[in-house]
Amino acid sequence: MPSPQANTAIDVLTNTFGYKQFRGEQEAIIKQTIAGQDALVLMPTGGGKSLCYQIPSIVRQGTGIVVSPLIALMHDQVSALRLQGVAVAFLNSSLAFQEVQEIEGQLLRGELDLLYIAPERLCQERTLNLLHQLEIALFAIDEAHCVSQWGHDFRPEYIQLSILHEQFPSVPRIALTATADESTRNEIAQRLDLVKAKLFISSFDRPNIRYRVAQKNNPKKQLLHFIQTEHPQDAGIVYCLSRKKVDDTAMWLAEQGIKAIPYHAGLSTNIRQKHQERFLREEEIVIVATVAFGMGIDKPDVRYVAHLDLPKSIESYYQETGRAGRDGLPADAWMVYGLQDVIMLRQMLAQSEAMEQIKRLEQRKLEAMLGFCEITSCRRASLLGYFGEQYRGEQYQGEQREENCGNCDNCLEPVESWEGTTEARKALSCVFRTGQRFGVNYLIDVLRGKLTSRIEQFRHQEVSTFGIGSELSEVQWRSVFRQLMARGFIAVDMEGYGSLYLTEDSRPVLKGEQPLYFRKDVAKANKISKKNKQSRSTRSANLASENKEIWAALRAKRNELAQEQSVPAYIIFHDATLMEMMEYHPTSLHEMSQINGVGAMKLEKYGNEFLAVLNQYVTYSVI
Repeated sequence: MPSPQANTAIDVLTNTFGYKQFRGEQEAIIKQTIAGQDALVLMPTGGGKSLCYQIPSIVRQGTGIVVSPLIALMHDQVSALRLQGVAVAFLNSSLAFQEVQEIEGQLLRGELDLLYIAPERLCQERTLNLLHQLEIALFAIDEAHCVSQWGHDFRPEYIQLSILHEQFPSVPRIALTATADESTRNEIAQRLDLVKAKLFISSFDRPNIRYRVAQKNNPKKQLLHFIQTEHPQDAGIVYCLSRKKVDDTAMWLAEQGIKAIPYHAGLSTNIRQKHQERFLREEEIVIVATVAFGMGIDKPDVRYVAHLDLPKSIESYYQETGRAGRDGLPADAWMVYGLQDVIMLRQMLAQSEAMEQIKRLEQRKLEAMLGFCEITSCRRASLLGYFGEQYRGEQYQGEQREENCGNCDNCLEPVESWEGTTEARKALSCVFRTGQRFGVNYLIDVLRGKLTSRIEQFRHQEVSTFGIGSELSEVQWRSVFRQLMARGFIAVDMEGYGSLYLTEDSRPVLKGEQPLYFRKDVAKANKISKKNKQSRSTRSANLASENKEIWAALRAKRNELAQEQSVPAYIIFHDATLMEMMEYHPTSLHEMSQINGVGAMKLEKYGNEFLAVLNQYVTYSVI
């Protein structure tokens, strides 16, 4: 077991992991933990959280115990660490009894730097007895938001982890998560006895992700167009609200020639594991899923996350979109949503058996999500503001550009708005005149003067709002109702029939005392201009014609090695590492060692093989 004197944090970062310098708060967090102090860490997905406990586990005496929620994640992290020369193992239900005994023997002999374990197994009496016989470097609690009942991935087993402080009071603990608002942070600290731990909050900004939101207009075709035109050879995740929609969408994409597979809790355990394994190990694959998929997914080369339905909160949206572009290369967070999404989520919330306090909290979270969708200003600034962070903008010609990220749809193509006070009053009046008992489709028919049998049945052709909205199309009226609902002027009934009723906030609008401006929904809102589409994909503008051949050859070599060793391709090298090889074209092992992500063990194992690929193209270019 290495001693603290034998390795410093920077030695391990450079020699083991192949990186030349720390990012953001990494160094301060690692120093805190190496010194034996507790830490609570909030760091965005792709920010390098894992190094914050892996490096201290290697530097400190003893074994680092990592609490991880998913078996698949443990397998991949252990595989990656072993390729980097780290002594690591996991304990979970996938192991045979003999394998468990072997790993327990390694632990007792002090041969492991890290052990990954699920919370359920950690809290078993047998495991705790084993841990009491070890020298423990630290406890790392990954995905710590799972401890919070206010959070979006609540796991009751995490609550038991307070036992670590009670039974191992002298062992430092580090809890880490990518997403937690103030109430969730407080609950994590309380439940894990980390109230006195130093809090580290990194910037939530993911500048490589482009955020885009558009209105639904044949969403499956919108999705297909997005994939085919911008990410035809990329791995991606598509989120849907229901299992049925997941199955339908995955099947339809497959019929269109997209390598798409479904994932949701209604599938058998074997199928879910098989599909998750395929997604992690194969390239150019799309997984269509409910929110049951994704926690702890460590695949760095996901180039887009698409939502075909509105997420229930900004926390969920941020966590899900954060699975794109973990390697720091350009990625997309793409979403379409519509009025029906709002109605469905509000109905689900109303029918929930949760306590009223939780319902009210979830209602506020949904309203914040709607507000994010409907804003006309910078989406990145809005997203960061939700987590209490002010976006400072970019430096441009010596000046600071406040709240303009240059990488979201609203900043790239500013949204038009229109003065819709009169139309809002017509819509609200129609809700009132028809008795606040009908849904959107019916109300639009009344406003547009469409004489249906149902309207005749209720004699609503006689109300004053019948036919007063013929100047707008059905699509335009849907936009009006959607935005009125998003701003809280109308609400969905609690009985589950989708009827709309007026809120108290609608009074000033009805009386003409409050002017309203709506965002103008246009077809191009779902697209980006040709100018802005340039350089989005690692396989497009960034790759000149000669580089495309090198890129393909490097990926082919990576895939060959990954198949030989039965590991995902990204565990050999990330896309970002291959891109750096292509850019700097190293011609010796020393030069290859300067590439980020090429540590000593990977240099020894793979250096010459990738140099051979690169040297072929040096020779070719000279000729």
